[in-house]
Amino acid sequence: MPARIRSREDPMGFADKHLIELLDEGLGNSAYLVDLGDGRALAVDASRDLRTLREAAERRGLTVAYAADTHLHADFLSGALQLAHDEGARVLASAAGNRTFPHTPLADGDETDLGGLTVRALATPGHTDEHLSLLLLDGDRELGAFTGGSMIVNSAARTDLLGADRTDELARAQYRSLRRLATLPDHTAVWPTHGAGSYCSAPPGSERTSTIGSQKQTNPLLAAPDEDTFVHRLLAGLGSYPDYFDRLAEANRRGPAVLTSAPPLPALDAGQVKSLLADGGHVVDARPAADYAAGHIPGSLSVPLREQFATWLGWLLPDTVPLAFVTNDDQDPSEIVWQAYKIGYERLAGRLSGGMPAWLAAGNGETATEFVTPDRTGSRPYIDVRQEAEFAAGHVPGAVHIELGGLAAHAADAPARPVVACGHGERAMTAASLLERAGKTDIAVLKGGPADYAAAHGRRLAQGSEDTGS
Repeated sequence: MPARIRSREDPMGFADKHLIELLDEGLGNSAYLVDLGDGRALAVDASRDLRTLREAAERRGLTVAYAADTHLHADFLSGALQLAHDEGARVLASAAGNRTFPHTPLADGDETDLGGLTVRALATPGHTDEHLSLLLLDGDRELGAFTGGSMIVNSAARTDLLGADRTDELARAQYRSLRRLATLPDHTAVWPTHGAGSYCSAPPGSERTSTIGSQKQTNPLLAAPDEDTFVHRLLAGLGSYPDYFDRLAEANRRGPAVLTSAPPLPALDAGQVKSLLADGGHVVDARPAADYAAGHIPGSLSVPLREQFATWLGWLLPDTVPLAFVTNDDQDPSEIVWQAYKIGYERLAGRLSGGMPAWLAAGNGETATEFVTPDRTGSRPYIDVRQEAEFAAGHVPGAVHIELGGLAAHAADAPARPVVACGHGERAMTAASLLERAGKTDIAVLKGGPADYAAAHGRRLAQGSEDTGS
């Protein structure tokens, strides 16, 4: 299953025996399950997709007694309310979040006795207004802090999710919050929610957990000599983020709908899929990029089922219209469902029964997209759809740069007969499907990345804004 959250033991001190990190590699986020030693557990920042958390709890014979959220998450729906419904978990969350469902509201300094261990709430606004860090104590000893989107490894989470008019104000609050956390003892573990791969802003390739002492030595934001320098460094690193982020914080404030069973993905025949398209619905082709290239339903959007499936589904499609899916027989439909549901996409009409063979057998046509190796691109104009930071790190000279997330709005700016590229080919195939939907034709997708292209054409990669066609 390409996007199942994986669990791992954190190797630091207390955590080696009592803490399990649940890593969602697609969203770049970590949830935590703390074994309280008496058959009960604390879950922190759990998403609505609770499959791996439940498996980890079952392996240890644990019941989740507490479900805590550090902030109103913008990148996934919280699983805290579901844990309250299913296991009677007591929900711990910021009083300032004004959640509309039953929970224990926490203000700065409030403590919750977990039965041997204690959680102390520390107000650390910045990433969001109501953000808390949750300090885990064993008596007077600080074991670690669940820092959410405040202090993350070698960085701090973005402060622009509440709008451009509040970004600077929240960045300055983030400055104060990080310095407050830095006053904790050096041995205190740092257990963030956001990490590498998160669009909430984390440096790529960084470790996911740390200590206060280590962060005081390595975090460049903590090394900023003053508040203005901190703000400049933080804001300079912000890139774009998925459109669905603008909806989920409010959904988490209200509380996601409680699920009484695993959501289904019904089988649809070709006629039903065709009608859905005609009525304004969308068809998402979740097959690998090469399969989509070989032949797909005209007007469908290529979003290969992999770890990043939820991100691109939420970035490129609305959550207000029905979605149908095309898959191969060996792909797990439950993976589509849970990735969609954890970001609030619930209008899932179903998947095409029998896949593309059934579509063609019903007399429907298909469209193919050229999928080419670097040596067969010819002189086509080159469109790079990667993120700004990726592009700046190394791109093909003369490339037109249009990020995938903004491509639909700028399809008219795309040159004719392009070769579209990303790092490997998946995002580029998604981009080609968007361009086809916008009426563009004769599009090729690069099988590979910019280094492959440059090597095949005897060129060197440019960096920064050097020699760009955008």
